[in-house]
Amino acid sequence: MRIDGHQHFWKADRGDYHWMSPSVSVLCRDYLPGDLLPHLVKHGIERTILVQAAQTIAETDFLLELAAQNSFIAGVVGWLDMDSVEFPRQFELYRKNSRFIGLRPMLQDIPDPAWIMRPQVLKSLQLVADTEFPFEFLTYTRHLPYVLQALDSVGSLRAVIDHISKPEIREGKLEPWKQLTAQAAQRGDLYCKLSGMITEADPLHWSVQDLRPYIEHVVDCFGWDRVIFGSDWPVCLLAGSYDEAIQALIEVLRPRMDATSEGRLFGINAADFYKLDSKTP
Repeated sequence: MRIDGHQHFWKADRGDYHWMSPSVSVLCRDYLPGDLLPHLVKHGIERTILVQAAQTIAETDFLLELAAQNSFIAGVVGWLDMDSVEFPRQFELYRKNSRFIGLRPMLQDIPDPAWIMRPQVLKSLQLVADTEFPFEFLTYTRHLPYVLQALDSVGSLRAVIDHISKPEIREGKLEPWKQLTAQAAQRGDLYCKLSGMITEADPLHWSVQDLRPYIEHVVDCFGWDRVIFGSDWPVCLLAGSYDEAIQALIEVLRPRMDATSEGRLFGINAADFYKLDSKTP
C-alpha cells in the first residue's frame, strides 16, 4: 500500500491559521479531500496521513471529521496543548478516537526554540512516550539541540522529524544541520520524513540538485527502515506541484532504490510508525 505520509487540508474561513496571509496567496483558499484525490489516483497512493496546520483543538476536531468522512485518510496527526496541566485529560480523551494517530506541536512557530524543554511540556512528552504514541517534531535546525535534549530526558519516544528539520537549502548550507541530524538518527526509534524540501529551496529556481545532498544524507543516516515520504501538499504549491514534489525525491533516490526500499519509503514505514496495521481503512 502506497501512503502519502504528510499532507494537509484546511478551510480558510475557520480563521485559526496564523500563517495565512497575502505572502502565501496560493494557500489562501480551501484545500479539501476532493482537491487532493486526483493526485493520489495518479500516483497510486491509497492512503494519507493528515497533519494539523493550526495550533487549536478546533483544528484537530475538524480534521478528525474529515477523516471520518474520507476512507483514504488513514488518520490524523493533531494538536493538543502540551504546556497545560489539562494535557493528560485531553490526551486520554482523544486517544479513544481510532483516527487520532499522532500528535504535533508546531515548534517552528514558537518563539522559544527551547520550548520542548519546559517542565510542563516535558511532563506531557513523557506521557506520550510512556504510551508509545506517535509524536512529530516540526523544527528548524536551531531546534535540533533541544530535540536531542528532550529525547534524552524522556527515553524511548516513537517520534519522527518532519521535513528533514527544514535545513537551509536555499542557501546551500549543510552544517550544523548535517551533524545534528546524524546525531538524532543514532536513536533507533526516531524516523524522518522526506517531505517539505522544495519549499525550503528557492521556490522559483530550485532544482533536484539543490535537494540531493540533503536527501542522500537523511537516507544514509536513518536508513531505508526509518524514512517516510510526504508530499506536504498543498504547502508544496509554494514551490511546485504534487508531481514535482514526488518526482524530485524519486529522481535523487532512483540509483540507490530497489523495490524493497521503495516500498518502505512510500508506505511500509508510515504504516509501521503510525501503527496502521492494527487499524481498518
